[in-house]
Amino acid sequence: MAAKVTRSRPALIGLAVIGLASASTAAWLTLNPPRQAEPVPNAAEVAQQQETQIFWVKNEGDTLILVPATVRINTSATRPELFIRSRLERLLAGPANQDVTTSIPENTRVNWVEVKADGIHVDLSPEFTKGGGSASMQARLGQVLYTATASDPKAPVWISIAGEPLRVLGGEGLEVTQPMTRQDFQTAFSLGAQ
Repeated sequence: MAAKVTRSRPALIGLAVIGLASASTAAWLTLNPPRQAEPVPNAAEVAQQQETQIFWVKNEGDTLILVPATVRINTSATRPELFIRSRLERLLAGPANQDVTTSIPENTRVNWVEVKADGIHVDLSPEFTKGGGSASMQARLGQVLYTATASDPKAPVWISIAGEPLRVLGGEGLEVTQPMTRQDFQTAFSLGAQ
């Protein structure tokens, strides 16, 4: 004779609740799968905020001078060209302080920046060469040179426009030596820097 299994009503209700809970959990997990852990970048790849200098122009009497301003920029510790490019792009965005100005024409863009054994190579858009007199040309050249070399003031800088080396700047024919260092700039031009 087979044994008859009897269950009480509360036990059946408990089993039904457990069954519903299991089914609900399975349905929720199907619709909302657990997230995969994102890979953790190594310390060298993490962008860090660093203080650096951007160089603006200020009128001091009858002369223009280059004036540094300290800014914070996100940068990758392993890619110096990205840090230089970020500084230059911040420069091209224009000053936030009304005590200083820029001689760089509007719509000038940084095409690329490379750091090589022979120095920092900066390629700018053709707008960089438009308009202004000789003082303005000297100022914009100084702004790019000093901002590019904020981390290494002795580094030589090679400037090109749309891939072509910059030899003469603007209609006034400001001659540009390549590469140029801050020392070369101070020797060639009367524009001062703080």
